[in-house]
Amino acid sequence: MRWGLSLCFVLLCLVSLLVGVKQVSLVQLLSMSDDAWLTLTASRLPRLAALVLAGIGLSTCGVILQQVVRNRFVEPATSGGLDAAKMGILVALTLAPTMGPLGRMLFALAFCFVASLVYVTIIRRIKFKNMVLVPVIGLMFGAVLSAAAEFYAYSNNILQSMQGWLMGDFSRVVAGHYEIIYLILPVVIVTYAFAHRFTLLGMGESMATSLGLSYSGTVTLGLLLVSTTVAATVITVGAIPFVGLVVPNLVVLYYGDNLGRTLPIVALGGATLLVACDIFGRLLIYPFEVPIGLTAGGIGGLMFLILIIWKNR
Repeated sequence: MRWGLSLCFVLLCLVSLLVGVKQVSLVQLLSMSDDAWLTLTASRLPRLAALVLAGIGLSTCGVILQQVVRNRFVEPATSGGLDAAKMGILVALTLAPTMGPLGRMLFALAFCFVASLVYVTIIRRIKFKNMVLVPVIGLMFGAVLSAAAEFYAYSNNILQSMQGWLMGDFSRVVAGHYEIIYLILPVVIVTYAFAHRFTLLGMGESMATSLGLSYSGTVTLGLLLVSTTVAATVITVGAIPFVGLVVPNLVVLYYGDNLGRTLPIVALGGATLLVACDIFGRLLIYPFEVPIGLTAGGIGGLMFLILIIWKNR
């Protein structure tokens, strides 16, 4: 399965480089056409890099949150993280309109981190919780944050444009305007380095502490890594839901819970899913494009329902 997934990823990457309104073929590239190479280097390659990094980062986020909360149905879209990041960007735009992307990302990171801490605190205080209750609480929490963000946008007269530029969309990714998403790379490296500790988190606080793990410190680190990834993704391409939910659940069915062994597969699966959703969105109403926030949300939401039904069958 691992080799099949790798082959599928490579093929999808090649298709992604060739699909678009501007026709680019292998013949043009081999003949060193200046127009074809400009399209490839200025648009297609940056878009593919952003897709791969966002897929890797969001799927890794899902794994970390699921270990922290000990629930397979939790990820940034079902814990309020994406909505908090949106609110952070809105606050940055109104308080400091001239602030650059890095400053806005820091606002999004701070809001996402605080919201994640609040969500984890709420879950830990609930004595009776089942597999479905935890993500439902997260969805309710996210709905409250989303409503507050929309009210804030309405109060500052930016409601009409908010939905457009905060929805996941890779069509605006070009060279020179997406590089902040490379912050996901060190996040993934740190996650892999601490994979064993995040695995222990999934055993519960008492068990992890008895094995010598600093539980609070590891949870804080995990939430900080998640917040950095979500902020970098939202500020670059917008909100993309359910990637961190679907991929880790599918991987754990085949490979188990050992993150040291499964994290590379989760990362590859997340990148593959996001590239596939992007290609589907580009071809669905060609030559126009469906934002990936809709395609990934639709496919991920359907798989989310299937996973809930299957888990409670």
